[in-house]
Amino acid sequence: MSLLAYSQKYIADYTVAKEEVLRSIPRQYIDKARKELVVAFQHTSHGTHVSRGMYGLPDYKAGDNTLFAISRFKKEAGKLYFMDEPLEKVPPGAKDLSKGEYTFVATTRNFLDAGANSDVNVVIWAWCDIWDRDVPGNYLSGMATLISEYGEGGSKIGTGSGKRKLPLTFVFMTGDTKANRNVGYRRSKDQAREIVDYCKAHGYLCIDIYSIDTHDMDDNYWEDAGDNGNSLSYGGNFYQDYQDAHRVGDGYYENKQSPGSKVSFGGHTTQHIISNRKAYAMWWILARIAGWDG
Repeated sequence: MSLLAYSQKYIADYTVAKEEVLRSIPRQYIDKARKELVVAFQHTSHGTHVSRGMYGLPDYKAGDNTLFAISRFKKEAGKLYFMDEPLEKVPPGAKDLSKGEYTFVATTRNFLDAGANSDVNVVIWAWCDIWDRDVPGNYLSGMATLISEYGEGGSKIGTGSGKRKLPLTFVFMTGDTKANRNVGYRRSKDQAREIVDYCKAHGYLCIDIYSIDTHDMDDNYWEDAGDNGNSLSYGGNFYQDYQDAHRVGDGYYENKQSPGSKVSFGGHTTQHIISNRKAYAMWWILARIAGWDG
């Protein structure tokens, strides 16, 4: 198996963050993911690239309102229950990985041990600013601890006191980019490589935000790109240029603040397509969790 094929079994990067890839996923896995998964997604502003893309997708094309039906605030029949920022109020109350690098493990434990969250089976933490974070020492080791406790066969899965019946899938994420400041020690590029390499080595699923931020719609790589598609080496904004060459409903869709609510860009962005792509990546991940081989 080639390295690319191997990585694509686990890594939702720019190569899968495309509408044509989303549409090629067998419907049975989208249906299963939508009906069976309960996702706890903890984030702040940069994570809205994913959530607002997820909320806008059902209004994109005919049939999407059923295929990608989603609920934010409560469990509804036939809809993916996508719990948006559900962990920050759980002591010790980490808001995202950047603001809870040392506490996200304890926050996750407290959230999962609460009986009201017994049906949650997917947990994802997002970064706001990954710069200068101790990714191996805190994030990767912390995720490994949570997987050993709450993953399939984990020490806290089973019956009896202190046990949880339903095992969890933990999805990894890389961090967003900063214009012309992605390269260097403990910056976005190196941090993303550490996370992606770890996930490939261990067979863990990961949404590679860095990859999506730095690749245009023709798969060109812009190492200096910011989190809005802006790049000096490109000479402008490659995502905005793509959007300007297309129209709503044909090439991209409008993101939403909540399902069926008002139109809203992802945080720190001025165009929709980058959040569209991150929603495509999320559904690819969910289909993998539902049993699709990728």
